[in-house]
Amino acid sequence: MNTLWPRIEPLLDRVEKPARYIGMERGMRRPQHDAERVSWLLMYPDTYEVGQPNQGLQILYEILNERPDALAERTFAPWIDLEGELRAHDLPLFSLENHVAASEFDVLAFNLAAELTYTNVLNCIDLAGVPVRAAERGPRDPLVMAGGHCTYNPEPMADFVDAFAIGDGEELAGEITEVIGAWKARGARHREAVLHELATVPGVYVPSMYEVSHEGPFQVLTPRFADVPAMVDKRTVADLGDWPYPKNQLVPLVEVVHDRLNVEIFRGCTRGCRFCQAGMITRPVRERPADQVRTMVEEGLSRTGYDDVSLTSLSSADFSGVDGLVADLVNEQSGCGNVSLSLPSLRVDAFTVGIASEIQKVRRTGLTFAPEAGTWRMRQVINKLITEEDLYAAADAAFAAGWRRLKLYFLTGLPTEMDEDTLGIAELAKNVVEIGRGYTKKASCTASLGGFVPKPHTPFQWFGQNSVEEMARKIGLLRTALRATRADLRWHDPEASFVEGIASRGDRRVGAVIERVWRRGGVFQEWSEHFRLDLWLEAMAEAGLDPDWYVTRHREEGEPLPWDHVSAGLHSDFLWLDWKAALAEHGLPDCRWTPCYDCGVCTDYALEHVVASATPPAGGSQGTGQDLARGGAVPVVISTPGAFGRLSAPDARRTAESSEG
Repeated sequence: MNTLWPRIEPLLDRVEKPARYIGMERGMRRPQHDAERVSWLLMYPDTYEVGQPNQGLQILYEILNERPDALAERTFAPWIDLEGELRAHDLPLFSLENHVAASEFDVLAFNLAAELTYTNVLNCIDLAGVPVRAAERGPRDPLVMAGGHCTYNPEPMADFVDAFAIGDGEELAGEITEVIGAWKARGARHREAVLHELATVPGVYVPSMYEVSHEGPFQVLTPRFADVPAMVDKRTVADLGDWPYPKNQLVPLVEVVHDRLNVEIFRGCTRGCRFCQAGMITRPVRERPADQVRTMVEEGLSRTGYDDVSLTSLSSADFSGVDGLVADLVNEQSGCGNVSLSLPSLRVDAFTVGIASEIQKVRRTGLTFAPEAGTWRMRQVINKLITEEDLYAAADAAFAAGWRRLKLYFLTGLPTEMDEDTLGIAELAKNVVEIGRGYTKKASCTASLGGFVPKPHTPFQWFGQNSVEEMARKIGLLRTALRATRADLRWHDPEASFVEGIASRGDRRVGAVIERVWRRGGVFQEWSEHFRLDLWLEAMAEAGLDPDWYVTRHREEGEPLPWDHVSAGLHSDFLWLDWKAALAEHGLPDCRWTPCYDCGVCTDYALEHVVASATPPAGGSQGTGQDLARGGAVPVVISTPGAFGRLSAPDARRTAESSEG
């Protein structure tokens, strides 16, 4: 093991944030390399502040380092200043733990959480001294792998990644390690041999094991070998209780996003929001045992010294028995100083506002409600079954409990959206301010607007995204409607949403576009100060590709989709029927508390929703869709200091947030 630290250290006083690159966090491991162990370099293609809190990265870091046949270190995309120093001094990308060159690892494993980081992936591979294209790598080069939500359409990155891990990684990482370890023991001579073997591991997609052809403009994949599956099924961990990770969350030396103790309380969501890829691909619901949650919180606070705990999931209040769990945790921590508890994605009803007030006694910050659309009609289309009365009641309860500022999160560019739906956003924001002014003259409300990008494996995967011009026009409508009011408007750059649309539903031909953008300096495209639409449009033109064919075009039923060879467990006909239900403005209640809709996940994966009780959580309903719609409660995030506001980019996952007020 050759450390590069003596050559790296002198460069750090020339960069903006040297603490990004030194490691040394509480809980960090410094594994010893040897030829018998498979070495993993876990790579997040964004800055340390954005990537370090990622729970997937921290979970794999611990699991791999606990194995006798593996070791894991970490690295992140170096900021522009350090990249320049590395290239000027002929130094490669390195690990944080031992400052070992990336090329000395067996596996370079990327977490793909956002499409606009794709050019950063190429940049990191190049900085590692590894050929960017998979076809140009030899036996001595590391295997480049990727996991994360973006891998559910792996094709735009298929030319650069040797193997994709689809789904939950806890079990899969060990199986991949065993295959690579056996290959190393045989001398690691033939790269195609290990790739072929990896392609037979359930949940692993190896692009080079498939022939690519086209039927007209559509991509078709055919396995090259009989034992390579035509359909790659995602991996699903059946019982979260078997994987109580992270056991020893790393505590960074610098401020990061979500800088707190994070404990995952369940995985999966069946609320059925049609725009939400995460909710679709992570089914079924699997809850962590409540006693294990309590233990992870207690031990995590003791180890890390954090004074803020977040119980994470896609919809935290859907955890069965959440009221008792929260009350227990609040009581247990009541004598431990200023320890606060937050529940992201918490629904607000009579109970949850009260408990939110209780757990926020230490630090009361802001509340974020997510109605997502401006009118009841639109919320039926997207299956976010929240009425205006629900929202106003929640806002009234929040202001009455002492909050002074609320944030409302919306999407624009949704299917069937009309101007009256867009203007409904302004109406909701203004009415929330008026409710607040009944309690305090300092009441404020911010409407945050995101441009809708259709995602694979959702009912909206067939929808033609709004153009840049149309999204900008809708933003203009809202700016005018909210001018001279006490409601502020923030919005995400429509140009960035357009590029995200190219990458999210692109096929393998888009890989050439990504490479061209990277070679022309297009890195950190998710950061507003570096985003360049012109680079993407030029690269599309040079590749002979029509951006609107990928982005704004409506797809037809039965049309081959670039991700058809990857299965999230959802039946295609279920998604299509749900798309038709959306167009009919018909909402569906949560299937945890209703008869099965036969989406495919539970039956095909021999799993059921794993919950701790047979009754709905507080505020839930087992009635009809209309019953649920009228009795539903409003999702809310209890925001805490940090997040993205104190980074140089306003939002590191969504580019170019602008504001007016």
